[in-house]
This record gives sequence, structure tokens and C-alpha cells, in this order.
Amino acid sequence: MSRETSDASVPAYIDPSKPSIARVYDAFLDGEDNYEVDREVVRRVRKAAPEARDLAVENRAFLIRACRFLARQAGVTQYLDCGSGLPTAENVHQVVQRVAPDARVVYVDNDPLVLAHGRALLEENESAVFVAADIFEPERLLDDDTVKSRLDWSEPIALLQLGTLHHYNGEDTRTRKDIMRAYIEALPSGSYVAISHFLDPEDEYSATARKMEEMFLHSMMGSGTFSTQDELRELFNGLDMVPPGLVRCADWWPDGPHLKALNAAQRSIAGGIARKA
Repeated sequence: MSRETSDASVPAYIDPSKPSIARVYDAFLDGEDNYEVDREVVRRVRKAAPEARDLAVENRAFLIRACRFLARQAGVTQYLDCGSGLPTAENVHQVVQRVAPDARVVYVDNDPLVLAHGRALLEENESAVFVAADIFEPERLLDDDTVKSRLDWSEPIALLQLGTLHHYNGEDTRTRKDIMRAYIEALPSGSYVAISHFLDPEDEYSATARKMEEMFLHSMMGSGTFSTQDELRELFNGLDMVPPGLVRCADWWPDGPHLKALNAAQRSIAGGIARKA
């Protein structure tokens, strides 16, 4: 059961009349840090696909498996998590520091509720920090003093863009590929890029994916684009993909066999990791 926040006790820095991407995501995961306006977005999307909650579930599961791979197999000890969202079970620093206790994590978000909760969570963790910045302005973010000082830019870094880029609406002036190119060019050799994104599966489930997209885009949140696999591959800007490449999140090194057929939502979010030579 969702333990949502009462609208009667809203912090002064929160506008409860406008949905927040982080809070909508929290509502999908049955969290407690969301408001009625966020839950309305969830209800609208579920009209298109009752199982739409699995978009968030599969994205989170992919994050955990991806971070476990990056820490254990790739040996990465530095992470730049863009659009980290509200803290939940198994955050990036918890996953990677379980493997490498000295791993450093810089979380980036511009949602005031995320920043407040995140900084409280990290009070006793000297190797993880939150930065307030717009992840769709890479040059400004990469020039941030904390980002520059907390990460060693001469050593490999894992850049995480998990469930973020489909909320970018500025395609007329700068594309998502342009944004990712700026990040990738700044990364040291040996770095990794992990991306998850809403997917148009281009099959019998495509119509449902586009209905979910319509509900996202025409909600008060106004973002949530579903893209094809070819469009998503472009976001990696030619980097070497780690097997199995760009696939549905549920199919990226799952914890075990799928005992049930994937539903429409599980087929409509993809993820992958690539390495910069």
C-alpha cells in the first residue's frame, strides 16, 4: 500500500500544485514522498496500461544490476548519477560501496525534495554527496566545483542517466544526443555510460507504449517520450556496448529466468551500458 504524503503538510519549498518527476516516480514505486498531483499522473498512465508501475520497477532493478556490474566486474569506483531521484531502497552508493567501500558517488538533481532527503541520507557518508544542478545543462554541471573536486577526472567514471533523458523536451534547440555527446566527450578513457529510457518496442505492444507516452506528455508533468531502439542507440554516440547491448531492462543480465511473459510496460523500457575506449 502506498504511504503517500498528505497535502496538508507541505514544506515551504515544495509546490504541490505541480507534479515532480521524482515524486511521480516515487508514487509509481508506492513510496511516501508524493502528493495528489503526482498520483494523478500515475492514474492517467495506468489508464493506458494498468501495469505501468513496472516501468519504474524495471528501471530500478536495472539500476541495481548495472551498478553491481560496474563496481564488481568493471572495477569502477567513481559515479556521477544524473537525476538520481528520491532516495529509496538500494541507492547507488549503497550498491557500489557494498562492493568497493571507497567508491565515490556524486548525485545530481534539481528537485528540492530530492536534495533535502538525499543530503539527510548522506550526512554520515563522506564518499557520497548531492549537487543541485540541471542535468540537461552538461557544461554547467561539469564545471561545478563539487563535481570537479569529488571525482578524479583522470580516472574512469561511470555516468548514469537512468530514467532521465525521456523527460527532456528541448529537442528544437538541443537534442538528447547532443547532451550525451557533451558528457561523453568529458569522460576519461575507460569510463562507462549507463542509460535507461522509455522504449517504443515497434511490435504489437507499440500502441500501448504510445498511449502511455500520450498520457505522460498530456499530464501536468508534460514529459515522458518513448523512443525506438535505433533512436536510443544514438544516445551512446558510438561507444562500445557491453553485452548484451541495448535491450529491454528486464533482459539485461536478469537475476534469473523469466517465469512469466513480460507485460506491456516491461517491454517498454530499455537499458544498456557502454564503455569509452
